[in-house]
Amino acid sequence: MPTVRTPQLLRRLLPYYHPYRVQVAVGLASVIAAAGLSTLIPTFLQRGIDALRDEAHISIVMKLSGFMLGTAVLSGTLRFTMRQLLNGVSRRIETDLRRDVFERLTTLDAAWYGRWRTGDLMARLTNDLSAVRMAAGPALMYLVNTIAGGLFALGMMVRISPTLTLWALLPMAGLPLLMLRLGKLVHLRFEAVQAQFSQLTTRAQENLAGVRVVRAYRQEDAEVARFAALGDAYLESNMRLARLNGLMSPGFAMLAGLGGAITVGVGGTQLIRGDITVGGFVAFGIYLAMLTWPLIALGWTTNLFQRGAASMARVLELLDAQPLVVKDEGTRALPAHQGGRSLTFRDVGFHYPTGADGTPRWVLRHLSFHVPAGSTLAIVGATGSGKSALLDLITRAYDPQEGDILVDDVPIRDVPLSVWRREIGAVPQEALLFSETIGENVAYGLDEQHPTWRASNAPPEIMDRLLEAVGIAQLRETIDALPDGLATRLGERGINLSGGQKQRTALARALARHPSIVLLDDALSAVDTHTEAAILHGLRDALSGRTALIASHRVSAVREADQIIVLDEGRVVEHGTHDALVAEGGHYATLLQRQQLLDDIEAS
Repeated sequence: MPTVRTPQLLRRLLPYYHPYRVQVAVGLASVIAAAGLSTLIPTFLQRGIDALRDEAHISIVMKLSGFMLGTAVLSGTLRFTMRQLLNGVSRRIETDLRRDVFERLTTLDAAWYGRWRTGDLMARLTNDLSAVRMAAGPALMYLVNTIAGGLFALGMMVRISPTLTLWALLPMAGLPLLMLRLGKLVHLRFEAVQAQFSQLTTRAQENLAGVRVVRAYRQEDAEVARFAALGDAYLESNMRLARLNGLMSPGFAMLAGLGGAITVGVGGTQLIRGDITVGGFVAFGIYLAMLTWPLIALGWTTNLFQRGAASMARVLELLDAQPLVVKDEGTRALPAHQGGRSLTFRDVGFHYPTGADGTPRWVLRHLSFHVPAGSTLAIVGATGSGKSALLDLITRAYDPQEGDILVDDVPIRDVPLSVWRREIGAVPQEALLFSETIGENVAYGLDEQHPTWRASNAPPEIMDRLLEAVGIAQLRETIDALPDGLATRLGERGINLSGGQKQRTALARALARHPSIVLLDDALSAVDTHTEAAILHGLRDALSGRTALIASHRVSAVREADQIIVLDEGRVVEHGTHDALVAEGGHYATLLQRQQLLDDIEAS
């Protein structure tokens, strides 16, 4: 990513302030007012001291004391108000930003996700957004407070003695150079910290998701060592940043301390000569102390802004990401239909995003076939022949680089993606379930109509569709055996179900939507032969009138399809019915013979 200046990065936050502009305006006004009121207290003290020197009446001193108390109370109230408003706004901006980032992530395509790790994305959604929030709220508040408080204190110091003010501020001449140099280092080192945190999060996420594999291969000690190495690297990055932070505040404080030493020397001389009063000398010292805190806070504020800018750059990589498959670029409506829809591939070619050498690896090439509405097409072939890629093109997880795919003679790129995917019920090769109830997993595709249903309060029409889909997927016995039936909560990714049970749940989820096109990507690979036969028997009725594409390495799962295509290295090498392909004695017949041999071995 090219180097971008901090103000340019943080300027991207301005639209997020707009809904809360009133709160921000009142909060910043409170900051300035509180800073102004605070500078009045040393003035009252100055007058009180000088009044005592002049043997003024006690009532004047008491009145000044009352003014000081009232000013302190009002200033404290304003400071409470500014914190409530500005810190509250920063929390809301963080929430809005997180919502926008998550929404953007839902629009990005499979090619984009192929380049990112889950742990890295999680780090940006959590740690980086917290750093942005600190820049959006506390850093802004303290910056305005620093500037306002410093200007008010400086004005009062000049009023007491311009000469003393000039001498006291002389050490501050090196401040801009110090801020510029250290600020750049903070930015770079915090970027390194966040990058290390992403790696740490990725390692933790992969280990937790793959805990069974880690244990099965007895890699616990090795993974602990890898995590410890990443933790040590993360610690070292933080320590480098901490050492830099430890230098900033003392550096600013040292400059302020030099100003205090000059004040005692030069100011004391002026006091002896009678150029300033005792009250003025005391007030000047307080104002210098009030100026010292903004100088120290300026280092902390600079730190927060640099951290926020570094994290904002990482967040913008997500917000500015553009999918290759655009969600709603199409504008054409699909024709009205009953049952399924026809699908046509015209000389389709597809390859995954090119590697570092820029050479495309073609997965499908010159693919042409037609699936009439309401018919079933089976896709068979060896592992790596392109079966899953073909189905991914239909769902538009990817778009082909060559040729066209048409639904009812309409190019699917011309149909809004949200409209097109409502037509599809897909069962992927890896059945992904959510850590909700099994009923909510089956009804996942129905939430557009019923977003808040639960198994205990499902509308009758939803429950009927769920039970129908559960029956076809041969999942009823599994659900009856669960402690709470459909309301039983699953573990993460459905870990408390077997592979076959997860596949059947994913199948029921696809069927419950009553889609016009059903895609099954080796959806019964983890199911035993007896259960497979029962599911296929139920599917024949469920798919009646619907268009279905079934990719499988089992010939038993596809033999009753209306037509079968055989893929080899991304090309259609055979096309026909089961009986015709067996009679040809080619690839399909060879696959059938191998499966029959395996079945005989398993049965013996």
